[in-house]
Amino acid sequence: MRHFDVIVIGGGAAGVMAAGVAAGTGRKVLLCEKMEKPQRKVRITGKGRCNLTNMRSMTEFLSHVHESPEFVAEALRGFSNEDAYAFFERIGVPLAVERGDRVFPVSGKAWDVAEAHIRWCRKQGVVIECGVRVVEICAEHGHVTGVLTENKQGKSEHLAASRVILATGGVSYPATGSTGDGYLLAHRLGHTIVEVRPSLAPLETHMPGVRALKGLALRNIAASLRVDGKIVRQEFGEMEFTPYVAGPIVLRMSRSAVDALIDGRRVDIVLDLKPALSQKQLENRLVREWNALGRSADRKSLLRKLLPAQLLPVFESRLPIRSGQKFSCDEQERSRIIRLLKEFVLPIDDYRPFEEAIVTAGGVSTDEIDPRTMQSRRVKGLYFAGEVIDIDADTGGYNLQLAYSTGYLAGAMKD
Repeated sequence: MRHFDVIVIGGGAAGVMAAGVAAGTGRKVLLCEKMEKPQRKVRITGKGRCNLTNMRSMTEFLSHVHESPEFVAEALRGFSNEDAYAFFERIGVPLAVERGDRVFPVSGKAWDVAEAHIRWCRKQGVVIECGVRVVEICAEHGHVTGVLTENKQGKSEHLAASRVILATGGVSYPATGSTGDGYLLAHRLGHTIVEVRPSLAPLETHMPGVRALKGLALRNIAASLRVDGKIVRQEFGEMEFTPYVAGPIVLRMSRSAVDALIDGRRVDIVLDLKPALSQKQLENRLVREWNALGRSADRKSLLRKLLPAQLLPVFESRLPIRSGQKFSCDEQERSRIIRLLKEFVLPIDDYRPFEEAIVTAGGVSTDEIDPRTMQSRRVKGLYFAGEVIDIDADTGGYNLQLAYSTGYLAGAMKD
């Protein structure tokens, strides 16, 4: 039987960080990754560019964490966004801060972040074994004793260790290896698993004409998430139709939308297509455009001055038709157009599955994990890191930072 001081399960962002930090304390560390190479998810994150952290202040950063921000505060103090920035530059990844305080590698390649992190981990002395799946965490008398593994040929091996770090991720992007294995392993040891659901996921609408909007991106718009008629969240920025409702502002609102849909509540996204203009300014703009076009112009010609051509058919279909009357941009018509520009409603019927979600909401309950160490309150020697825990945050580099911070704290093993 092979013996290690620490066995890390999962070679994602959290697992690689935890393994490297643990090895840096002089411990003998094994990292088990069931896929053919570590950090599969990191390599595709940020559309292949890897938004690895966000440089906003601690207070603002925590405001973007959905569940238990107080739980992750200790981990963020131990390994902050500034620490992450310095760490990756130190291991050979030049970084740049972009719009919204988001941090990306200067190369624009997520691959560079993943490879540098893995090289550092190996230099720390970590043994990385790929194609190895952990099927059981062994424990006796409330203390971890090792793990049982299985390779791709079906061969089993029992490995001894007094400490195990569970960093298997969630169930989003399962093709990268995130298939929820960690939840079962933790549950078998008596841990509570908070119901998992997609977070940062595109949403679905069956609004008439939505398929024709595929590929349309709307920039500098305001959006409100409305649940049972009440506004619960507001965002400003960019969205797109894929043909699903997606893009940064939708992803940020999707967590609340998914929870509401699961509860059977009515969900809408209300768009302000012209947030920079007041109703009075819009009215003046309409009059000005109408006069410039000439009073014989039709409504479509007028709307073309205000909206992308791809949106026109759907937008115009929501305006009443004056049967047998020539179009006139009178006060009543202007009021209807302005109201729709300011409140363009997308009824949300469903959300996309885990295969299309960026992160997973839910996971191992934070009530059963010591936030000062990431150690289990139920099993001595068992630690957690990353998305397997019931923590998730907005898009913008926050989730990867949580993975790095919890991984760092778990690897430090501050008993």
